[in-house]
Amino acid sequence: MTGIRFDRGRRAALRFSGLALAGATLYGIWPAGAQEAMVVVPAPTLDERKPGATTETAVLAGGCFWGVQAVYQHVKGVSRAVSGYAGGPKDKAFYDMVTSGRTGHAEAVEVTFDPGIVSYGQILQIFFSVAHDPTQLNRQGPDVGTQYRSALFFADPAQRRIAEAYIAQLDQARVFPKKIVTQLNDAMPFFAAETYHQDYATLNPNSPYIRRFDLPKIEGLKHLFPAAWRADPVLLRVSGGKVSQ
Repeated sequence: MTGIRFDRGRRAALRFSGLALAGATLYGIWPAGAQEAMVVVPAPTLDERKPGATTETAVLAGGCFWGVQAVYQHVKGVSRAVSGYAGGPKDKAFYDMVTSGRTGHAEAVEVTFDPGIVSYGQILQIFFSVAHDPTQLNRQGPDVGTQYRSALFFADPAQRRIAEAYIAQLDQARVFPKKIVTQLNDAMPFFAAETYHQDYATLNPNSPYIRRFDLPKIEGLKHLFPAAWRADPVLLRVSGGKVSQ
């Protein structure tokens, strides 16, 4: 994934939960070039709330961070979504190094949200449905390597409990044709990516890569999670090489 790389084929299936229609498929909202069906995913049965909490952070890796960031920027209750790197050391948290696949980093997104509006379980619901395919090992469609792995980095034990229970629930229900391969990790440092990666999907809507692989995710969120959808994305203001809001 680079700003000038030509599109390659990617499985970008959108999966939705919450309608009690497991196994159903929906068609008709895909832009030209996208041909996958949407698969309904059940909502998590375990979703703990933190009484009185107004802010929570989740770090998720699901392939190219452009699309993952764009999805969460359109979710109500999210106040900040930053593209970056997690899983490796600070001195290797640079795009040109991460693309080697030898830094330990995954392209990730740090999502800050109000758990009174959108819960961690709902964040995961979107992650496993719209944001990426959790059954692909060390890749997402055209993007291949450990830096594109599916992974969660937990802020606390409660997040781990919710994620473990949800993955077990989805695997037991055989929602996907293959087992979920998402890695589960305790908290690790998150490093914001370079400024040109921030808000990339919004700033480059006509990029062939964005049009083919990421805009369908945003459309899927809009149509399949209407209660969570916000039309105006929460964007970052980038100045002086630092990410701020």
